[in-house]
Amino acid sequence: MKNIKIEIKWAIIFVIITLVWMVLERQAGLYNENIDKHASFSYFFAIPAITLYVFALLDKRKNHYHGTMNYKQGFVTGLIITLFVTVLCPLTQYITTTYIATDYFPNVIKHAVSQGKMTQAEAESFFNLNSYIWQGLLGTAMMGTVTSAIVAIFTRQKVKGNLVATPA
Repeated sequence: MKNIKIEIKWAIIFVIITLVWMVLERQAGLYNENIDKHASFSYFFAIPAITLYVFALLDKRKNHYHGTMNYKQGFVTGLIITLFVTVLCPLTQYITTTYIATDYFPNVIKHAVSQGKMTQAEAESFFNLNSYIWQGLLGTAMMGTVTSAIVAIFTRQKVKGNLVATPA
């Protein structure tokens, strides 16, 4: 457990930031009057998400690997964070839809139908808690894996060479 303490910490931070983001989306009206803009603005969550992975891998490099970390170590660290965030995803989605975005599903269903993008039945089967939990599980696992793979490239640090000069 000691070896993954940093990953657990950053997974919890990730979940908290996700919930804060949901509150900000609610405050911006993206679950009601500005629902037509919700999908576009949600992509901006990638900025804090990627930033958190960078900080997490740097934290692991500094405090577990003593300043050096290879690509594999960074990638595995990211995958462990992704695993924990994915496991917490149903709880995060439940909290979001039950306490933060209580009117999201009825509003997005109405919007999708009014725009002719879906029938009422299609919208109701797509926009509901169960569907969003599954989408969240798959999306979190996929995006976390991709993010881990990319961030590990930029956070790796090789062992510095011998700084002691050899006699000539």
